[in-house]
Amino acid sequence: MNWMMPGASLAEIEVMTSSPGETMLAGEKLGGLAPAGTVIALRGNLGAGKTCLARGIARGLEVAEGVTSPTYTIISEYEGRLPLYHMDAYRLSGDEDAENLGIRELFSQGAVTVIEWSERIPGSIPREAWIVELEILDGEKRRIRVNAPAIPQEAFSGLYCL
Repeated sequence: MNWMMPGASLAEIEVMTSSPGETMLAGEKLGGLAPAGTVIALRGNLGAGKTCLARGIARGLEVAEGVTSPTYTIISEYEGRLPLYHMDAYRLSGDEDAENLGIRELFSQGAVTVIEWSERIPGSIPREAWIVELEILDGEKRRIRVNAPAIPQEAFSGLYCL
C-alpha cells in the first residue's frame, strides 16, 4: 500500500492498494482517525471494494462482529469504540428515500456513518463528509481517493509515503 499526498490540498490523499487486505488496512486507518459524528461517503463501481473498505473502517473503530454489506437491510448498526452505522444507498431511488429513512437523525447520533453508493443520494450527504472514491485499476489493484476536509493536517502524518 502506498499513501501519497497529491500537490495542493492537504485535505486530499490518494492510496494505491494491491489486494483486498491492503484495501481493508486503508479502511482501518480511516476508521482509526474518524471522530464521533463523521460521515464517510463511499463511491465507486460495483466490485471496487466499498464493502471491503467499510470492513476496515469497522476494524479501525474496534467493531468486534463481522461487517457485511447492508444491501437488503439498507442500514446496519455495530458497536465499537464509537457506534457505526453502515448504510447501502444502492436500492434507494434518491434523496427523498434517504430522508424518509431518517438519514439526518443518524448523523446526529455521535456515531460514524459509512454510506456505500453515496452518489445515489448526493443531497443527503453533509458538506463536511469524508468523500472516498474507489477505482478498479487492474485485478485486485485499487486507487482510493480520500477528500476529508474535517481532518486536520497532522492526522495525515504516518499515513502516506512520498
